[in-house]
Amino acid sequence: MKISALQAGFKLDHIALETTKKKRLANFYKKIMGMDYFVNKDGDMVCIGPLRKLIIKDGINNKLSFAGFSCRSEKDLKLFKSYVTSNKVKILDFINPYFKEKAFSISDPDGNIISFGVGLNESQKFNGILNGPLQHLTFSSSNVERFQKFYSEKLGFKITDIVIHDNGTLATSFVTSNHEHHTLACFKANKVGIDHHSYEVGEWNFIRDWCDHFSKYDIKLSWGPGRHGPGNNLFVFIRDVDNNWIELSAELETVHDREIKKWPQAEKTLNLWGKGILRS
Repeated sequence: MKISALQAGFKLDHIALETTKKKRLANFYKKIMGMDYFVNKDGDMVCIGPLRKLIIKDGINNKLSFAGFSCRSEKDLKLFKSYVTSNKVKILDFINPYFKEKAFSISDPDGNIISFGVGLNESQKFNGILNGPLQHLTFSSSNVERFQKFYSEKLGFKITDIVIHDNGTLATSFVTSNHEHHTLACFKANKVGIDHHSYEVGEWNFIRDWCDHFSKYDIKLSWGPGRHGPGNNLFVFIRDVDNNWIELSAELETVHDREIKKWPQAEKTLNLWGKGILRS
């Protein structure tokens, strides 16, 4: 028996970012994003908050080292791995230490390393910290069609919305591995790699509370407040000290059984309320 990523119900568990200044970046996420951190035996700085985890590694600024998606059980993970291998996707030798045993990793067509596993269930308590589970990861790529084909056909993510250029080519693809509108997305752009990562805060009032929190530390919004067309979610964006783009999202659409929505590549698609930032 085999099951797709959607059937397994994967959620984004963690991402690992590279940097030349680990402590500086870790202190940003501690103070601004409410995440405690520790240094592990490999020298990685592991930032943890309630339902959010970010690993900071030595390397190149603004580069994604890897991302991890977790599912409910080892049984589902095993059935999903059968699905992946039956589609002739190569399993990497890379072992992700932030999952339980039996996790596995693959490389997508742009070389992004994605791990699938069962979470470690850290028992830390966080008091007085604003709500904001890590929710989705967005890439930029010169070939969005290839991204969409790989994640939907090889891994079994569900396509929810697509954004189309006037010439009929894909500008953006949104795919999901659970009931949320998207857990991954990809914009067409000149650069290849991470575009942003996003935290789903829940309701509009929590966007307000996060913005008040940012203001205390003189962190200016770089985009928003606004509302995306695809996903219908409210949003604000800030940048960390390495210039990585962070989204705070609220009220993201829940998707069950509906047709793929098609949107034009236009400013209003990116922001129904005002200025849109078009990648291509």
